Amino acid sequence: MKQVLQFMNSGETKVVEVPTPQVKAKTALVRTVTSLVSAGTERSLVEFAEKNLVQKASSRPDLVKQVLDKAKREGVLTTLDATFNRLDQPMALGYSSAGTIVEVGEGLQDFKVGDRVVCAGGNHAVHAEYAVVPQNLLAHLPDDISFESACFATLGAIALNGIRLAHLQLGERVAVIGLGLLGLLTARLVAANGCLITGIDNNPQRVKFAKKAGIAAYARDQIVEKTSALTSGFGFDAVLICAATSSDDTVHLAGEIARDRGFIISLGVVGLNIPRKPYYEKELHFQVSRSSGPGRYDPLYEEEGYDYPLGYVRWTEGRNLQAFITLLQSEKFQVNDLITHRFSIKEAAQAYELITGKTAEPYLGVVLTYPQTRQKTTLRVSVNPTIALAEKVNVGVIGAGNYAKATFLPAMRKNPATNLIGIASINGVNAQHAASKFTFSYATSSAQELLKDRSINSIMIMTRHDDHAALTLQALQSGKHVYCEKPLALTVQELADIETLLSKPKTPLLMVGFNRRFAPLSVHLKDFLSNHSEALYAHYTVNAGFLPANHWLHDLAQGGGRIIGEACHFIDYLTFLVGQAPCTIQALALPDQGKYHQDNMQLTLEFPDGSIGSIAYLANGDKTFPKERVEVFCGGKVAVLDDFRSLSMTTNGNKKKIHSPFRQDKGHVASWAAFVDAIRSTGKAPIPYDQILAVSRIAILAGQAATQKNVLN
Repeated sequence: MKQVLQFMNSGETKVVEVPTPQVKAKTALVRTVTSLVSAGTERSLVEFAEKNLVQKASSRPDLVKQVLDKAKREGVLTTLDATFNRLDQPMALGYSSAGTIVEVGEGLQDFKVGDRVVCAGGNHAVHAEYAVVPQNLLAHLPDDISFESACFATLGAIALNGIRLAHLQLGERVAVIGLGLLGLLTARLVAANGCLITGIDNNPQRVKFAKKAGIAAYARDQIVEKTSALTSGFGFDAVLICAATSSDDTVHLAGEIARDRGFIISLGVVGLNIPRKPYYEKELHFQVSRSSGPGRYDPLYEEEGYDYPLGYVRWTEGRNLQAFITLLQSEKFQVNDLITHRFSIKEAAQAYELITGKTAEPYLGVVLTYPQTRQKTTLRVSVNPTIALAEKVNVGVIGAGNYAKATFLPAMRKNPATNLIGIASINGVNAQHAASKFTFSYATSSAQELLKDRSINSIMIMTRHDDHAALTLQALQSGKHVYCEKPLALTVQELADIETLLSKPKTPLLMVGFNRRFAPLSVHLKDFLSNHSEALYAHYTVNAGFLPANHWLHDLAQGGGRIIGEACHFIDYLTFLVGQAPCTIQALALPDQGKYHQDNMQLTLEFPDGSIGSIAYLANGDKTFPKERVEVFCGGKVAVLDDFRSLSMTTNGNKKKIHSPFRQDKGHVASWAAFVDAIRSTGKAPIPYDQILAVSRIAILAGQAATQKNVLN
């Protein structure tokens, strides 16, 4: 299918052929008929992408500071790789569309195949022939409303949310600053609410258009002197700011023309340096409207489909969508005359040349249209045709997120014995981009395409954590070797199922992404401790950093929590140093205090030879401080590993230090090489299965141990 993507590194807006996305639970696959181009949000994004690197940096000093901090911690070369990878990611454009449902996911309620719908949301209602849209971002579209009118629904919901925040009543006088598409929609909705509307813009053409549309409109430099006459000397009851500008002029003007204790609502993206004097003297109510209503940016509402009770939250994001569609059924409220341009999906690049001013042509509503005949869905797109080679490890990769593209795919590509065949990602876009960048033969939105591909003999799994165990089992049962990024499983039962399969003869090789044990400095450290005759003590400090409450890793069903999801790395590292799996573990956690999620934890491990390891996994530190430090004491030896950039080893008064000044190496290249070598020659698992299973089990149980403050055997 065709989809519009914005490339942040080159600034290009392209129509790309990508696999059709896969429907998920509580979602619908919608065949798009029309979508609306946002002259505000999308124009800003495209203009940012078109800037050179210096201009990008100067416009986002906050991100520059993050990059500099990362360079201090991890090295210049590591940071440059990560930064350029981030800029290389294509962004899906679009957030307001209309179409017809062609497939529904499990648990989707009140929608069925064949329903006409409007769709909302960034990364959902995208400019593409097909889109996967969650339950609460869909609204029914009656047969008597055209798809062209309906694709305005998200913008209409944004306008409605701003209007509701102003608490408007019949007969009140309202000013709308900014008469672009959002401003005109807002003005019409305010008028439909029984209020007296005045429009304001510094663009004469927009003022002229508003007047033709029946709106009393004035230029910016006229409105101050007109306000007294327009409002009987009181000022406007409410001022709705719908402009898109970095200037503070709009909030200054709003304070000047609003009445005493009036409402000022910012719907647009504007400068927010509010002048104290008018806002204080009039005791004005100022509020920024958060897009289309309650539910926006809440993953439980938008992604998981949990609605807010109507009795407590009357107008959610989804109800605003439906309300706008209901208004379109009234002859008093129409939007067709706001459409100034129509482009087919193939011509989408021209639409962005228009809204970024390259054609110097006036515009308002810009609509993309899609083929009306049903297009065949395509799960697989050929990118760089290659053939499987018998002497190589022919790989299929499941998962194409940021970790895959920034860290592991570059590591895999460096291995000459690796042949990249296919890559899968459920939304299709990430798979297509990764396939193009890393020269895979094809991209697909279905993992099953890889599992049934006989030319693939090995599977790399880099999805979110809840899929790891099931995909590992499926791939092994399909006769394919598996490298599964940690964690291997989220539950003891999943782990038991994998253990049972591994015990069967002729089961392919399994590797888990405990890459740190393969890092060059780790190899030096292990050699330094080799043949130790005494038990050792090792302490691993992890400055993990704070994650917000809505981060997917905190979701126990999807991410498993941070101990399962990440601390398993450090449990494995201590296991690697000792050479044995732990026999007991004690876990204690600091109080969460409503802020943390069992991610400030002390783990103490005891090993069969008497060695002791401790892990301080902490989310309450400063992110600018280095992340990882390992200290080991054993038989007259002391070693300190700092963030996989330096290793000091001291024995008999002699100190040796190995330092990597420009790059951090956590062993990704070496771990993949070990997996490839095992398949091609040794046939032996690079990490012993008893250690993989023990580490995974301990990580799963550690959270429970912390809560109960007990010791696990």
